Amino acid sequence: MSEEAVQAATEAVETSAEPEDVSYQAVEKDGAVTAIWEMQGQKHLRTIDPRSNEGKQILALFETAA
Repeated sequence: MSEEAVQAATEAVETSAEPEDVSYQAVEKDGAVTAIWEMQGQKHLRTIDPRSNEGKQILALFETAA
């Protein structure tokens, strides 16, 4: 394999690296969930209200997984 082919293959692997998985963190105050943070690695993507439909679905998934 030529040097150019090796370099092109290396660049393709580096640029196609998969992004980190999205995770959710519950923010609690006095034992109640006040917010859900959607995270990608250490980056905060958005805050979800736990009273919203999406927030209720996420909390229900968490409770069934425990």
